[in-house]
Amino acid sequence: MATVLIADSGSTKCEWCLLNAGKKKKIFTTGISPYFLNAEQMVALLHKELLPKIKHAVVEQVFFYGTGLKDKANKKIIHSVLKKLFADAGIEVETDLLGAARALSKNEKGICCILGTGSNSCYYNGKKIMANSPGLGYVLGDEGSGAYLGKKVIQHFLYNTFDEELMLCFNKKYNTNADEILMNVYTKPQPNRYLASFAIFLAENRDHYMIENIIEDGLNDFFFTHLIKYHESWLQPIHFIGSIAYGFRDILKSLCHSYEMELGNVLKQPMDGLVKFHAG
Repeated sequence: MATVLIADSGSTKCEWCLLNAGKKKKIFTTGISPYFLNAEQMVALLHKELLPKIKHAVVEQVFFYGTGLKDKANKKIIHSVLKKLFADAGIEVETDLLGAARALSKNEKGICCILGTGSNSCYYNGKKIMANSPGLGYVLGDEGSGAYLGKKVIQHFLYNTFDEELMLCFNKKYNTNADEILMNVYTKPQPNRYLASFAIFLAENRDHYMIENIIEDGLNDFFFTHLIKYHESWLQPIHFIGSIAYGFRDILKSLCHSYEMELGNVLKQPMDGLVKFHAG
């Protein structure tokens, strides 16, 4: 088997897995994103954080999955960077959504969904993405995501909708106020990550009916806005990947039952699925 290097990159963190002689080695580096780094910075970063950890391996194939790669120009940038580091290797650069689909559904047809900090979905025919419900980002969309659910938590706090018990829990955990929240959301970088950080409050207080309502309504918004738009949703299994999907998989199962859809695989992250896909 060829020596293969697989990458799953977000904007802040990238997970790599080297497959060599039947053995797996995982490495974590800073995220490789063309929105935050230019080509020279990416090359320098990988020389420092990746290459020293795989220096004895002769990489024959690189599969890179990342955010922002629906844009062809960004794809070319990543491809050129990897070619400088692995000149003799075959290189494939694809979107994180195709990475999710391959991890979840391998070579089979399915509806594949990402529910993490953001959200996305597609119909995958076992080889490529055939349909993709448009992603509008955390301001206008990202239904069912950590940012979407976190925003609901903040709204309930700031509008004083939580009952006394939940207000006490929230204040004890976060010790924040309206001014600080608004500054983080409207003036500081990566507000989507800040919003998503409040989703943990939902996971920690699931015995409260108001919390369950927020989770169920937020995930139902994803089904209603996206999944019912694919006619394949009633013909193929619905797969999910991401921290939100994995943490609230019981509610996803219940919603699939309500919509008469079949729940497929639910994974926390794609790497193990990608390893099986590329090693198979």
